[in-house]
Amino acid sequence: MKLKLVSAVVSTALLGGLGSTAFAQNIAIVNGKAIPQSRADTLTQQVQRSGTKVTPEIEGKIKEEVIAREIFIQEAKKLGLDATDDFKTQMELAQQTILIRELFTNYQKNHPVSDEEIKAEYDKFVASNNGKEYKAHHILVEKEEQAKAIIAQLKKGGKFEDIAKKSSKDPGSGAKGGELGWAAAGNYVAEFSQALTKLAKGGITDAPVKTQFGYHIIRLDDVRDAELPKLEAIKPQVAQQIQQQSLSKYQQELRSKAKIE
Repeated sequence: MKLKLVSAVVSTALLGGLGSTAFAQNIAIVNGKAIPQSRADTLTQQVQRSGTKVTPEIEGKIKEEVIAREIFIQEAKKLGLDATDDFKTQMELAQQTILIRELFTNYQKNHPVSDEEIKAEYDKFVASNNGKEYKAHHILVEKEEQAKAIIAQLKKGGKFEDIAKKSSKDPGSGAKGGELGWAAAGNYVAEFSQALTKLAKGGITDAPVKTQFGYHIIRLDDVRDAELPKLEAIKPQVAQQIQQQSLSKYQQELRSKAKIE
């Protein structure tokens, strides 16, 4: 391959200025076919999007990758693999994937998230967490009668943690005696959150709390002022969330407008 490159350089020098310009736009010539610099540029952009810094070493690896791909592609075409139905189908799917990605990238480029939108979303986050965090335990069961029986057992002096380990169907907290740790009320489903915030420290719900997961018995252990992150600390995450919501809405709009028979 090095000999071919040397020959190409010599030939280009003899051909003059126009040839030099053409060669400068290529990174190599494989079996007589020029590989454009644009291929390496595209791969470089993909690497950069992944968060990797493109060093001279990485650039060298990208060049070798582009050259290797050309070698393998030429061999595959020589064997006629690009003419099979399977290949054509896969190429169509690949083109769809790339084009859809470009569609969504174009939408996000033309609909940037404003600082006002970020501030509004952050304010909603703060309001939903109402400035408090709650430390709680809970026991989750399938039937209301079972939950009522557990509440009665607790009122007679039953130990919450022991009952949770034995009866709770929540795999995460059950093994820890029902412990949920510290969390904002907004982290829980609405029914659970409402019941939790009404309790006094040390209080246990006197009736089962029904949610989509089953029936809960909740004990509030403590309350503290929440240490919410400042807007600047989570601004990129908030912007990304808004962007994803906007993109999802755009996708739904396209679906609703489509005529499907």
